[in-house]
Amino acid sequence: MRIGLIGTGRIGSFHAGVLARHPEVESLVVADAVAGRAAGVAGALGAEAAADVGALFTHALDAVVIASATAAHAELIARAAGAGLPAFCEKPIALDVTATATALTAVAEAGTELQLGFMRRFDAGYRAAREAVRSGRLGRLHTVRAATSDPEPPPAAYLPLSGGLFRDCLVHDFDIVRWVTGREVVEVYATGSDAGPAMFREAGDVSTASALLTLDDGTLVTATATRCNGAGYDVRMELAGDLDQIAVGLDDRTPLTSVEPWASASPGKPWPGFLERFAPAYEAELDAFVRLVRGEAPNPCDGREALAALRIAEACERSRRERRPVRVDDIPRAGPA
Repeated sequence: MRIGLIGTGRIGSFHAGVLARHPEVESLVVADAVAGRAAGVAGALGAEAAADVGALFTHALDAVVIASATAAHAELIARAAGAGLPAFCEKPIALDVTATATALTAVAEAGTELQLGFMRRFDAGYRAAREAVRSGRLGRLHTVRAATSDPEPPPAAYLPLSGGLFRDCLVHDFDIVRWVTGREVVEVYATGSDAGPAMFREAGDVSTASALLTLDDGTLVTATATRCNGAGYDVRMELAGDLDQIAVGLDDRTPLTSVEPWASASPGKPWPGFLERFAPAYEAELDAFVRLVRGEAPNPCDGREALAALRIAEACERSRRERRPVRVDDIPRAGPA
């Protein structure tokens, strides 16, 4: 199998390493808007470097992995679809519903596959939580608490391009809530604080946010995120039912210290960031993509899942700005059926 990878930044370089090691990937071609960066990654992995992104599509590929800057995702998805190539793309497809729907329409009309990079679906903890909910072990699910806390803010230049905390960060929580519970979000009530570094106010973004989500069966979900968690990288989910309660992401690396006098010692060294915490999940999702391309398995995360999560994020952003509850159905439902 011959795979082309577009984008050799932090996540793209990681994906390139995973693909170069995969037993079913015979050759890897990488491209980047910065030609020298692609050549460096290719040289380190024994891969090929295309002169530019356009040249990459002339290499007789079997599939494309898109890990470029967000602004290029939708165009590259459509280009891969036009070339008849299945594509894997990091989230998001785009930062608005219209562009997302346009890219999904291109895929649908071409009859190709698009797998989205919601890596938490491939994490062992989240998969165990999904099984616990679906098996009835928790009984009637009544409360879910999801949290994503980054140890430090991203570069200031990234913020205006990110789409904001709900679309860039909490969208992972919105997706995994849907996937674990099997339910849809019907209403949100969200707020945020820009009391962190000034760069958030300058970008019109918030450094900390919280959303109350109501699912279609009445389950209540709180989803929180911050860019300024000095204790360390912390991603967790707690699910409570009338029979039992479980947690994802709670172990000896969770940066959370109890102040009770009888509590155990402080936690160990926290995960440095998302790549380290979710490394096995990133590998698993690319393995699933390879099997999808080979016709050995169905699409585990269809691109339309990105639209569903984005609509929740859009509803949260509207709720924050207008300081009121927002129904997700108030956000346009566009794209292929």
